[in-house]
Amino acid sequence: MTVMLFIIVLTASFIIVRVGAVAFQLTGLEWSFAKFQALSCFSGTGFTTKEAELITSHPQRRRIATILIVLGNAGLVTMIATVASALNPQQTLWSKLSESYLPVSIPRHAVPWINLLIIVIAVYVIYKIFTHKKIATKLTNSLRMRIMKRESFKPVSFEELLLLSGGYGVSKIEVSEDCPLVNKTLAESQLRKDDITVLAMVRADGIMPNPLADTKILAGDELVSFGKLENIRNRFGETGKVK
Repeated sequence: MTVMLFIIVLTASFIIVRVGAVAFQLTGLEWSFAKFQALSCFSGTGFTTKEAELITSHPQRRRIATILIVLGNAGLVTMIATVASALNPQQTLWSKLSESYLPVSIPRHAVPWINLLIIVIAVYVIYKIFTHKKIATKLTNSLRMRIMKRESFKPVSFEELLLLSGGYGVSKIEVSEDCPLVNKTLAESQLRKDDITVLAMVRADGIMPNPLADTKILAGDELVSFGKLENIRNRFGETGKVK
């Protein structure tokens, strides 16, 4: 029974992590990042400061992370306990089967090794099933539909930084009156030299998508920019204003 309990808990753990990944994605995280964060919360490993800020600064993500952490700790303790019990020849299903149902009696000292082999095979088979592309896609789509029916998620705001590969992302830069960029064109601002591209300019009278190089930057503008997040922070600070 202990081996069976381990298999059940392990299967449930894979499903819980997948549910967490889907939930994170619905809050605006990119899918590969959402999967990693769900696994990190469930296992209690893998966090960095920047990644933790994306979770802790968002109410819905904090709630999802809390549930994953609690279930992860409970699941880990259960699996450790079941493995320890399975390696005890006095309390195993195989030892009882060997005494009554199996044609060949299994030595008691061999029972823990048989149980360990079953656990290793179970881990491998379950991992292959849940990482199979078609199965994973069907499971993810099914979970996404169920979650969307039960809870609504807020759309991602422009202000939120979207961490992408290589440290690139989207951020909003607020242009203050004393900003050196005021009354300069985008070409004159030389933002491209810092690997920063302005995707849109937000003004009181509306949004100007994909502004031209000769577009002037005015005080009060908000520049929705894509680039190396570290470069954006170094040039404009954490608040999005010139230092």
